[in-house]
Amino acid sequence: MNAANTASMYKKQQIMTTAPENLTLMLYNGAIRFIGESIQAIGQGNMEQAHNANIRAQDIVREFMVTLKMQYDIAHNMFAMYDYINYRLIQANAKKDVRQLQEARYILTELRDAWIGAMKQIRSVEAVGR
Repeated sequence: MNAANTASMYKKQQIMTTAPENLTLMLYNGAIRFIGESIQAIGQGNMEQAHNANIRAQDIVREFMVTLKMQYDIAHNMFAMYDYINYRLIQANAKKDVRQLQEARYILTELRDAWIGAMKQIRSVEAVGR
């Protein structure tokens, strides 16, 4: 077994055993990382790499959109936010516009940081309840 297969198997195992809230955090971090890679690739003139990284970020944002539970009011607000981020990513990809990528990354970073805060708050409430 080669190193790539071993790494892939490890990653799959990590995903399968991770709590759902940690998977969400991993997705936020992945989208932010892919946007950074796209920005860097544009700066280096590698438009194919920029495109591929951008598409991966779009895939994650669309995954956020389709997994929202729309029976909750907040889901509608989150859907609109993710839709805006996705629009920015699409426009940035078409125009190779770093500014739009930076805006998408900023919003995702804010959402990720809020998610981390919520996770910490829930853990502290759970710890008190034990």
